[in-house]
This record gives sequence, structure tokens and C-alpha cells, in this order.
Amino acid sequence: MNNGLVNAIIAYIMWGILPLYWKLFNDVPAGEILSHRVVWSFVFMGIFVAVQRRWGDMKRIAASRPLLLQLAASGLLIAANWLIFIWAVNNGHVVETSLGYYLNPLLNVLLAVLFLREKPNRGQWLAIAIAGAAVLIIAIDYGRFPWVAISLAASFGLYGFAKKKIVQDASVGLLSETAVVLPVALGYWVYLAAVGKTTAWTLPASTFVELLLSGVVTALPLLFFARAASRMSLSSLGFVQYIGPTIMLFLSIFVFKESVSPVLLVGFALIWTSLVVYAVSSVRSSRLAKAG
Repeated sequence: MNNGLVNAIIAYIMWGILPLYWKLFNDVPAGEILSHRVVWSFVFMGIFVAVQRRWGDMKRIAASRPLLLQLAASGLLIAANWLIFIWAVNNGHVVETSLGYYLNPLLNVLLAVLFLREKPNRGQWLAIAIAGAAVLIIAIDYGRFPWVAISLAASFGLYGFAKKKIVQDASVGLLSETAVVLPVALGYWVYLAAVGKTTAWTLPASTFVELLLSGVVTALPLLFFARAASRMSLSSLGFVQYIGPTIMLFLSIFVFKESVSPVLLVGFALIWTSLVVYAVSSVRSSRLAKAG
């Protein structure tokens, strides 16, 4: 559990500061950035797995239809999440991405209760209720249906659920997920070249090198997340996730200068209250279980 918690904290800090990285490519369309992200993630993970001498595991995955389908599903989910996130950051919706990742833990708890038979205690249910009320307040104040937030929460929540069901080494699993969407990414490169709309390849050399690093930027937090997901309950993992959107919120206010209303800040304060309640309740429950 402690090892899982450390991995989760590292992953969510990395994801929290990620908008700073994607803002470097404001002039590149989101779909093109995604295609490069997939390709360079595959290259980086291929080298990583080769160093580990784990390519034999890829052959075992290819021979297992159920496992291949599971990894295909998780690969498509995370690719959809990447596309929405990149588009939102580069179009001035960092606050809404923050809201989406605040929503995600609620979905994690729902999935855990419905499918994994996890049973939150009373304190944890209170925390969930407070967080749910806060999200409702934020959504109403936002003034329109927050489709970016909902899409991010749903895609990443389902991705986390899928990772809980897959028994696979983190690095090999991530390589398999990127391999699933690699043909689509390469096909998109061919399409852009054919219609003369390639943007990334015309970037200054230094900026293009930064884009090449998207493989590393993408893979590292996912590796930490995969290790955390295998060691923590889905509901606990979800609440640690509040680290990421809180960093995003601060970036949206102090770096990207997006407007944030007082009501929105109250909603975020309620969410942090729910996090404290959940943490205290979880610690007490753990102590009682050990004492019993």
C-alpha cells in the first residue's frame, strides 16, 4: 500500500504539471500532437522493454486473445483521454480539465462499488457526498454542460478500471496499449502529408526535440500509475488523484490567467474537505482492522 501510494503521488504530480508542457505546442493541432505522442511513446517504451529484455512478453500477449482485447480497450481509452486533454489545454480550458479530474475519483468509487465489491465506510461515504455536492456547485457555476470535464473523467476512470482488471507488467502493458493505436497515428501522419497540412515537422529544431520527448513525458507517469493501480484499492487511488487537478487549478489561475469565480473556489474548497474526511476515515478504518 505504501509503495502504491508513493507511485500514485509521483504520477499525479507529473500529470498536474503536464499543461505547462503541452502549452509549448499551441500552434500544432491537437490531433497531430496526439499522433506524435502515440508514436514517440511507442518508441520510448519499445526501448525500455528491450533494455528489460521483456519482448518475449509481447509475444505472449499477441497469443492471448482475451488479454489482447483488454489492452486494446485500455489503449483506446487512454488515447481518447490524451486527445481531449491536449485540445482542452491548448484552447484555454485548463480549469475544466481540473474539474474533470476532480470528477474522476467519484467515478472510481462508483466503479469500485459496482464491479469490484469494495465497500466504503460511513466516513468515506460522507466524503463522497461532500465531493459530489462540490462538483454539482462547480458545474452549475460553470454555466454550461462541462463536456470536456465529463469526457476526461469517464475516459480516465474507465482506463483505471481496465488497468485493475489486467494482470500485466506495467511497462509491457503500456507498450501494448500504444501499439494498439500506433497504426492510427502513423496513418494520420500519412494523411497530413498527403493533404499538405503537416505542422509539427515544420517546428523549430528545439521545439521539435521537445515534441520528441512526449514519449518520455507520457510514459513515465503512466508507469507510476500502473504500479499504483496494482497495489491500491480503486477508490483510494481515485482520491489521491486530487493532487493532479489541484496543481492544474493553480496553473490555470496563476500561470494561464483563466477566470475563476468565488463560487468555483468554494467548490474546490469543499472537494479538499472531502479529501481530508476520506483520508481520516480511511486511516481510522485501517487502524480498527489491525486492532481487530
